[in-house]
This record gives sequence, structure tokens and C-alpha cells, in this order.
Amino acid sequence: MKKIAILMAAGATVLVSAAPVQAATQSAADPVHALQAKLKPGRGVYFVEKVSWSDGTDAREYGGNKGVFQFGRKGLSGYDITMEGGQEPERVIGIGKTVYRSGGVLSIVLKDKKKPWYKTTTGGGYPGGAAQIINAAEPKTLAALLRKGKRDKNSVTGTITVGDLKKVSPWVARIRNQDNGVKVGYTLWLTSGGLVSRLRSTWTTTENSETDAVTVDSRYTKWGAKVSIKAPAPSKVTTKLF
Repeated sequence: MKKIAILMAAGATVLVSAAPVQAATQSAADPVHALQAKLKPGRGVYFVEKVSWSDGTDAREYGGNKGVFQFGRKGLSGYDITMEGGQEPERVIGIGKTVYRSGGVLSIVLKDKKKPWYKTTTGGGYPGGAAQIINAAEPKTLAALLRKGKRDKNSVTGTITVGDLKKVSPWVARIRNQDNGVKVGYTLWLTSGGLVSRLRSTWTTTENSETDAVTVDSRYTKWGAKVSIKAPAPSKVTTKLF
């Protein structure tokens, strides 16, 4: 599964009474408006994901992720994701531009077992590996997906490149420029209220004439729920890999 990690980070009387009805109708018809209504500080959304891959002849489930996004005044303020695709589960906590990682390869690399968390300040966003590359909690990203895709009742299907995603999505801003041409196919499903309930993305990477297709199927629940993402205890954190 080394190819999965190729995409790495380098809101007179008749008019007043009619307004609520109009707003509700707009929210149901406009997914971006519905999303913006949920983006309040201290609120967030939960998600679970299934990850699978195929090399063209063999297809199998790679693992699963689960996590939560937290919103701030300017969009996404943090996340807490556990990825269970490798021999050791990996957990990544992002708060602003600070990222804490634990488990996975780090469980082997970090010498001080009393400090299992590795801290970096190189920027948050997409943690790499088998995480969902499209962030459904970004209004500009959602608008781009709706614009580029074809809508059929409650679903939208389309294709977008990593380069085009980077133009609208802070989530993927740090992905290597050499991956800008990678095409990401997607289908998103909407609730009757216009919120994203599910997002499936697939991208293909080629290296040394070997091609792998990675699919991440995400399902979202509790949009607007109260969430609070916290950093690990300082005594458990290190900034040294070796």
C-alpha cells in the first residue's frame, strides 16, 4: 500500500412572516447555504470511512478511518482522525497549523515510549495516507464539486484534479505540486436538507509503471454537533523523531 501515501502534504407583515419559509427553502435547495449554516465555532461533524484499493487485477478493503472536524470562525479549526489501515492504527490531531501524530510507523520510530505523540507546526490539513482527500466541510470545495459534477436527484458525480482542488481547498493546500495533475473522481450524496451525508472519492496513482486506485467512502453524521478537540498532554509530546 505504499502508493496510498503518494499524495502527501510537502452562514410589511406579509414579508416578515414569509422570510423563514423562504430561508428554509433556500437551505434545502442550496447545499452550500446549508453547510454554511452549520459552520459555527465549537461545532463540527463526525465521520466514518472505508478505504479500499485496486491494482487493476486485485481489489480489497484496506482499512477504515473515523474522526471529527471542528469548525472555527474562519472554517475548519481542527480535526481528530484515527486511521486503521496499517499494522498499527495511526491517530492524527490537527489544531490550527499544529499537527500531532501517534501510532503507525511512529510507534516504531519514536524512541521515547513515554512520549508517543510527535508534534509538527508545518501546517494542518490533509494528513496524507488513506485519509479522505476531499473535505466536504469546506463551502468553496463543495461549491466546486457541485459546479463540476452532474446532479441526479440527491447525488452529484464528477471529476476534479488535485490542482483544481488546491485553488479552493485549504485542506489540500500542502499536497506536493507534482501531484496537481492527479484526477479525483467523486460522488456525493445529499440529505433532504442539502447537507452532505456521504462522499466517495477515487484517485489513481502511477509510479514505476505500477498503478493503484484508492477509494475512500466517507459518511457524515451530526452536522453542527458540539465538539471539542484537544491537544495531547504536553508530557506525552515530543518534537524529535529519533
